[in-house]
Amino acid sequence: MAALARIGGRYLKSVGVTNASSSCFLTQRRGVATKLFVGGLSFYTTEQGLSEAFSQCGQVVEAQIVMDRVSDRSKGFGFVTFASDDDARKALMEFNGQQLNGRVIFVDYAKAKQTFGGGVGGLPIARGPPRPGEAAATTSEPLNIE
Repeated sequence: MAALARIGGRYLKSVGVTNASSSCFLTQRRGVATKLFVGGLSFYTTEQGLSEAFSQCGQVVEAQIVMDRVSDRSKGFGFVTFASDDDARKALMEFNGQQLNGRVIFVDYAKAKQTFGGGVGGLPIARGPPRPGEAAATTSEPLNIE
């Protein structure tokens, strides 16, 4: 579903439609300008605590802390999404380099999620070891090292 939203959002941009009725198209159209990356978080910071702290600067739409799948602990960073660019800019200026729960945090605009080359779901394709005869196909003469 998310892929369809991205494709639809790109299509709407390409044809010049700026007023989309669906919320998934609206989110894509707005981009990542209102989403902030927050690094250096304490492992004890909760999503609610992050949201409350950043709500001093404006309307917080979402606060998310990235968790480790294995240990189920915070990875020490997260994202805060604001309703407007002005609120996000204000939070960036106010919170970058400040302390939150005893740790100095770093705030920056979030970048688009990177996908890795060719395979299914953006993962690289495993090609396996080379076949016999393919690995040393560059030279047929032995090397003379003196």
